[in-house]
Amino acid sequence: MGTHNIFLTGFMGTGKSTIAGELSRQTKMTQMEMDEEIVKRQGMSINDIFEKYGEAYFRDLESNLLIELESHGGMVVSCGGGVVMRRENVEHMRKSGRIILLTASAETIYRRVRNSPDRPILNNHMNVEFISGLMEKRREAYEAAADFIVETDGKAVLQICEEIREYMGL
Repeated sequence: MGTHNIFLTGFMGTGKSTIAGELSRQTKMTQMEMDEEIVKRQGMSINDIFEKYGEAYFRDLESNLLIELESHGGMVVSCGGGVVMRRENVEHMRKSGRIILLTASAETIYRRVRNSPDRPILNNHMNVEFISGLMEKRREAYEAAADFIVETDGKAVLQICEEIREYMGL
């Protein structure tokens, strides 16, 4: 599996960044935070990208980055929460790796993200009801894209990583 990528997907606040960091440490695979990479390349925050260019532009940046990753392997990639909403993104990820869906309840997600200013999709909607509704709108796409699903509620980081490593044969 050394040449394959591990794409961590799921709604914001499900633990993608945390798990990517620990998986990267355990496996010695390179870690990439898609959002951070886009911010670095654009020289502006995600909020600013959304405000100046719109969500579609940001989603194009995600797609282009995934196309680049098709020729790279051995990476643990923490994907943006909406990346699987485009079918072509799922196809790009499948060309170079496995897609792991991390899930959590709307209440858990709210607890994890409520103090974060960097969630443009939740601006003016930081509540469990909105999060739950948006999660439900995305659920089918998340599940259809996933090669493997890991529930993160009430689990330690090491336990989650162990489940993923076992699935991946690492």
